[in-house]
Amino acid sequence: MERITSVGNARIKRLVSLRQKARTRREMKSFVIEGIRLFLDTPESFIREIYIDENYLSEVHEAAILDRLSRHQTFAVTPEVFAKVSDTVSPQGMLAVVSMPEYTADRILDGGSQHSHLILLLEDIQDPGNLGTMFRTAEAAGADGIIMTGNTVDVFNPKVVRSTMSAVFRVPFVYTDDMAGTVRKLQERGIWVFAACLEDSADYAGADYTKSCAVLIGNEGSGLKRETIAAAGSRIVIPMKGEIESLNAAVSAAVILFEAQRQRRMQ
Repeated sequence: MERITSVGNARIKRLVSLRQKARTRREMKSFVIEGIRLFLDTPESFIREIYIDENYLSEVHEAAILDRLSRHQTFAVTPEVFAKVSDTVSPQGMLAVVSMPEYTADRILDGGSQHSHLILLLEDIQDPGNLGTMFRTAEAAGADGIIMTGNTVDVFNPKVVRSTMSAVFRVPFVYTDDMAGTVRKLQERGIWVFAACLEDSADYAGADYTKSCAVLIGNEGSGLKRETIAAAGSRIVIPMKGEIESLNAAVSAAVILFEAQRQRRMQ
């Protein structure tokens, strides 16, 4: 196991760039995961190389961790070096460079072949925590996948990856340059699209989500674009009391997706 003691090491500089820059991640088709849970949840075939704090290394006794360390190129780094590459306030002592999962739209659309589709559509989501939470929610609610605009925050941003709680490896996702066009194509395929918006909308609880459908959530600040709303089959809203004008985007997605799950369980 090679030991790295300098923050000026070429591998360490590349790690920092992978953590900080979406362009580097795209060019290398890889990203950084950090923490024991993510490390163990990452499919074996995705792991490229492992970096471990040498102080933590002396405390590792779990067979699953030791097994992975023995099968992949692993580097022991000093605590100072690990602090340089870590993206967390309280590092757990382990991170890895992993390959990006790649999916196609057919993977998502074929996911509903034996049941009614349930797809999450995201337009220009900007908050990493929101996007990560939506991935976890999509998995928990049984969604077939996520289709998002290219202006959405990078899914391989370290904060997004952590927030997904490993769902990034299990929930298929693709990008679209034209969400309104995508909505129209989905509807042509018989997948009804519900746009979550405030104007001229019906109570979300009264909608029928038992048939193939997609839930469309917009940007945290500006919501959905008008042309996107116009392309959807229905407009829905979550009724609220008090003086709150809107819910957090991730919360809205969760409320609607789990209503869809509830209705499907009742069938």
